[in-house]
Amino acid sequence: MGRKEDNIKKATEVMHILPQIRNLCIAAHIDHGKTTLSDNLIAGAGMMSEELAGKSRVLDFDEQESARGITINAASASMVHAVDDTDYLINLIDTPGHVDFGGDVTRAMRAVDGCFILACAVEGPMPQTETVVRQALKEKVKPVLFINKVDRLINELKVTPEDMLKRFEETIVKVNKLIRSFAPEGMEKKWQVSVMDGTVAFGSAYHNWGITIPYMKKSGVSMTQIFEYCNNEDQKTLAQKAPVHEVLLDMAVSKLPGPVEAQPYRIPNIWNGDLETPIGKAMISCDPDAELAMMITKIWMDPHAGEVAVGRIYSGSINQGESVFAIGAAKSERVQQVSMMVGGDRIPVPKVVAGNIAAITGIRSAAAGVTLSRNKDFTPFEAIRHYSDPVVTVAVEPKSMKDLPKFIDALRSLAKSDASLQISTNQETGEALLAGMGELHLEITVYRLEEEQNIKVKVSPPIVVYRESVEGTNRGHSFEGKSPNRHNRFMMECEPLSPEVVNALRDGQLGNGTIRTGDAKEVGRKFGELGMDKDKMRKIYAINGTNVLVNDTKGIQGLHETRELIIEAFNEVCKKGPVADEPVMGMMVRLVDAKLHEDAIHRGPAQTIPAVRNGIKGAMLRARTVMMEPMQRSHVSVPNDWLGQVTREITNRRGIIEDMPSEGEATTVIGTLPVAETFGFSNDIRAASQGRAVWNSENIGFEILPPQLFEKVVGEIRTRKGLKPDPNPESYYAE
Repeated sequence: MGRKEDNIKKATEVMHILPQIRNLCIAAHIDHGKTTLSDNLIAGAGMMSEELAGKSRVLDFDEQESARGITINAASASMVHAVDDTDYLINLIDTPGHVDFGGDVTRAMRAVDGCFILACAVEGPMPQTETVVRQALKEKVKPVLFINKVDRLINELKVTPEDMLKRFEETIVKVNKLIRSFAPEGMEKKWQVSVMDGTVAFGSAYHNWGITIPYMKKSGVSMTQIFEYCNNEDQKTLAQKAPVHEVLLDMAVSKLPGPVEAQPYRIPNIWNGDLETPIGKAMISCDPDAELAMMITKIWMDPHAGEVAVGRIYSGSINQGESVFAIGAAKSERVQQVSMMVGGDRIPVPKVVAGNIAAITGIRSAAAGVTLSRNKDFTPFEAIRHYSDPVVTVAVEPKSMKDLPKFIDALRSLAKSDASLQISTNQETGEALLAGMGELHLEITVYRLEEEQNIKVKVSPPIVVYRESVEGTNRGHSFEGKSPNRHNRFMMECEPLSPEVVNALRDGQLGNGTIRTGDAKEVGRKFGELGMDKDKMRKIYAINGTNVLVNDTKGIQGLHETRELIIEAFNEVCKKGPVADEPVMGMMVRLVDAKLHEDAIHRGPAQTIPAVRNGIKGAMLRARTVMMEPMQRSHVSVPNDWLGQVTREITNRRGIIEDMPSEGEATTVIGTLPVAETFGFSNDIRAASQGRAVWNSENIGFEILPPQLFEKVVGEIRTRKGLKPDPNPESYYAE
């Protein structure tokens, strides 16, 4: 039996020994070495040739990933690692670092208990580093730190040992600051990373070596020797003395929690059911013999098996041939195959038990974020929230109408596999609007339609996704929306929410959807902590994204009977605002008074919904509507000789330079610029710097579109949507 086959056999045995399981991910900024490190860990576990480690990109089994040299999906692999003669099963997930694929990072965090945060020794923590640390801590995933590419500090930058340690210290301080800011309550100090306690490692994933203080003591390798090996171009010997896979997997086993340790504090964070019920207790204790509770975190298309669902099992087991419910689906479905993952390979097994990550086929209703159980009425896991909204849209349609049914089916599969992609379709024309995190995200989506599904498509130029909001308030000047029969009137007021409240809503801290009466008091308290009137906010009706609806009336007869209709009208406006039919953000809507017909038949949906919808839209116009445009922060590292050209490129795109830290012969230009101005930015930056600039970006939310661009942008959006040139005036909604 070969080493790989032996390890697969061991993996199927160890998965039943819960204290010997570790579910981990590797997350970092783009190009900081995640997939190279993954290869090393897999090679060390005997799953691939060590000579290929760092070059073969096992977890980049998607053709586009290998072609572009970046990770697009969150791939997973199981491996066995021995510490003190005890075998441990390591379920590892590699994640994308590119801002356009942050949704995959968010979903991967739900499946794991521990996380290797990678930081480049030369660049230090970068924008996406902060994002992944925040995502890990939000999911109560414990981080450890690996400082990668140390050989570049020694060989390229020629730093002294003292300078190198100083750089390490700066990186550790930055990461610990993030942990202090975002760690779950009570974990702020406990989860700090430190060289001395072995939660910080450093090395070179590409050259296969790594070191921690505990491993220095174990191996006898000193800092002086590390410098000597690197300076003498003998990193191969260093890799033999301190192999990175052994150092980091030892660290994972000793410093990161297994499912038995992690689930007691993670389950209350991700499941809103009753923890005192048998299933609640089973998930807390990670009981493999209890009822099944599994969450799907990834769907990917296998050319032979079709849709493969990958997810974490929190209790019970998933068995080949059994029937399970995807919670929300009408009927149960049969599990055709159960597997463990090794890069692009699925290794079939009869079952996978609690505490592990499994891949299954046959569940057509499964999608990223869906809960699986044998009990149809199981309380699903908390929805997975993403840190960025889609900011770019393209229109896509099949070149041949005969491909239309196949095209619509392919879109359904895409929507299931990528929860950060928003898809709306016109069933008659076949045109689909794909809204994604950026140009690259949409390019990959179109590639998958054409190459994987074999559907030739026509694609429009990319379009920016805008939002509508209000700049002021019409408090005290409520707008009256009338029903078509004129027997019902709703007085509405609108005002903007503070950035703190908007951020809390976006992060899911305050809930979403219709607020149950029993929950309103607690929701009001949370709003009160953010500086709002908690007594008023206790009368909240609903939350839609970053918008809230509050009932601010007193003693209106029969109002409770129209509550659901009022919420429905509010949701319609949140989806399509009055200016350009764009989604609404950051707004509080208050119902301040109402006059209702005493007979319920005269205040049904056909009367109430248009009245409230018009009332909200009129109130928005009275409160002064604004368009919000998505923004990015870009970091461009460039030799000083090309600094002027790069800053000019940013400012010519309505960008604002925030900072320009210099180091040696290079400067990093940090600036914010509208997403609308970033199309073609990478090509222009390369041309301006003769290919010497390195840049990356992060989505940072929305800002008010400059007033001088309002009419132009609104006109373009309305023309594209086939609307009449000018928005309806306030008086239109009063009729």
